Amino acid sequence: MSIIIDPNRRHDFVLVFDVIDGNPNGDPDAGNLPRVDPETMQGLVSDVCLKRKVRNWIDLTRGSEPRFKIYIQDKGIALNDLHQRAYEAEGLTSTGSKQKRDDVEKARKWMCDNFYDIRTFGAVMTTGVNCGQVRGPVQLTFARSVDQIVPLDLSITRVAVTRSEDAKVVEGDDAKGTGKTTEMGRKALVPYGLYISYGFINPHFAADTGFSTEDLSLFWQALQQMWDLDRSSSRGMMACRGLYVFSHENALGNAPAHTLLERVTVKLKEGVETPRKYSDYEVSVKEDDLPEGISLTRLVG
Repeated sequence: MSIIIDPNRRHDFVLVFDVIDGNPNGDPDAGNLPRVDPETMQGLVSDVCLKRKVRNWIDLTRGSEPRFKIYIQDKGIALNDLHQRAYEAEGLTSTGSKQKRDDVEKARKWMCDNFYDIRTFGAVMTTGVNCGQVRGPVQLTFARSVDQIVPLDLSITRVAVTRSEDAKVVEGDDAKGTGKTTEMGRKALVPYGLYISYGFINPHFAADTGFSTEDLSLFWQALQQMWDLDRSSSRGMMACRGLYVFSHENALGNAPAHTLLERVTVKLKEGVETPRKYSDYEVSVKEDDLPEGISLTRLVG
């Protein structure tokens, strides 16, 4: 088995991606402007946003298969209905104010076996119909841009009117005029931003949820390919620029994660004041003198 897809090993990884003229993750508390750290003005992309892209990629590529259903989705399906499905599949009863512990464990296992994102990222399934809690083996940090970003809020117009009464002809005393023919709107974007996120895969939690070799292989594929299935005018041009995985021989780890992740550094090239493309940066990976029991795999970059 290839080291990189072995769920019995600990893996720590660095994900590098960029955005050109797009909004990688809007902040609903700021009028959907790109998320920023207000003290440094570095851009932020939430772990939830990245996991959503992974979920969407898995759903589109493998979602028709029983083991690869997606639990957290935007299709109007109530979570308790999915919990109820687990009880019915195992021949259990979910009635009453409290489910039996053994029944909850059986339902929890069924949910892990059938939903990719539960056995990957975990889930809290104690709402109403209790299927317990799952701590997933794969965890991601917020992504942070290497340099400051400039969130832009641009005005746009569209040649379409929402309400019929606004489009009606207006009769005046001295002249006849038409109703509205355009409406104004807003679009938020980042001219350019290069972001770094860190991730961790815990083999002990993988054994608990049934996270398999195939699941891990799919996860690496998703991180590389999910950007192409998430295209929209608001996203601009987003792409995976680097994916570096440090794998441990020991399930408990052969070195602290931060000492490995710090081996990947990104800095602006000399003479570049305002970055607008990936080639404005220099990515360095310190591959020599790796700690004993650690291997590095460059999946991208």
